[in-house]
Amino acid sequence: MPATITDVGEFILDFIRLHPDCSSKDISESPENKVGYATIKRGIQGLLSKNLITAIGKGKATRYEISKTYELLHSIDTEQYFEKEIDDREIKSRFNQSLLREILVNVSLFSETELSDLNIHQQKFKENVSKLSKTEFKKEFERLAIDLSWKSSQIEGNTYSLLETERLLKEKETASGKTKDEASMLLNHKEALDFILTHPKYIHPLSISRIEDIHSILVKDLNVSRNVRTRRVGISGTNYQPPDNEFQIKEAMNDMCELVNNHEIIFDKALLVLMLISYIQPFADGNKRTARIISNAVLINNQYCPISFRTVDSLAYKKALLIFYEQNNISAFKKIFIDQFEFAVNTYF
Repeated sequence: MPATITDVGEFILDFIRLHPDCSSKDISESPENKVGYATIKRGIQGLLSKNLITAIGKGKATRYEISKTYELLHSIDTEQYFEKEIDDREIKSRFNQSLLREILVNVSLFSETELSDLNIHQQKFKENVSKLSKTEFKKEFERLAIDLSWKSSQIEGNTYSLLETERLLKEKETASGKTKDEASMLLNHKEALDFILTHPKYIHPLSISRIEDIHSILVKDLNVSRNVRTRRVGISGTNYQPPDNEFQIKEAMNDMCELVNNHEIIFDKALLVLMLISYIQPFADGNKRTARIISNAVLINNQYCPISFRTVDSLAYKKALLIFYEQNNISAFKKIFIDQFEFAVNTYF
């Protein structure tokens, strides 16, 4: 029996899954339903706005079915999902080409409410930036760049603290007890961000060669192969297997670039590259770092607030990505993106 708005939505989804091509009257008259018809109608509208169900027909003849994007968008409880160990989870173990060519085409990743909230924050960012001088803007961007370089590197296992990162990037002073590679990783992040700020249109339109160029900056002096990989790679913590040969990788990357270039909503573009570069794993190493920088490049090119990811929990970030790898579901990762965009607007500039 539905008791809350969330329960009503879950009840409606369950009913439509069991009774495809049903009407609102069918749902309301179900013996299991204990709420009024108006509540059912509001629940249906909420699910439609989130692209979880699809309406067929008009007026009294309107019928409903689960949308093609349901698996992509519906909420997944992260803690419950990872109660099962890696070999006990039922997953999509192979790269899903149809995700790029069919499911993600012509669909907004954000609900109307989510987009409205994001646009309100973006407007606040524009108003704030309009009051800054070039020097003030540069100072604020440097602050964000330090935070992003630190957090992005930390997600990859870098042990520099935020204060040590600031000292390294501002004064070129390395921290004692840290490896040369850790310092290089942080310095490369800053160099990549400076390049994007100086050349904001470099990744527009998005292409494999431009992504490779940003990746090359990020892995400089790290003994990491540049350009698209030619051999298989594995991902820790999951049985998901990304494309395993150069032809498949380049095909997937071309599909991703076309998908991103054709999307009109900037938030969609930024979230797509953030997830899909990580999902495709086009490089031997440095994929998630490249994804975060390219995502920010999309935002910067369109005068949107960049994201530092400073307050994201590294484990939560990795778990959200694993859910996308294994279920092609963006709910957990989308929440991280929304939270971090709001944090960036409220913290910088």
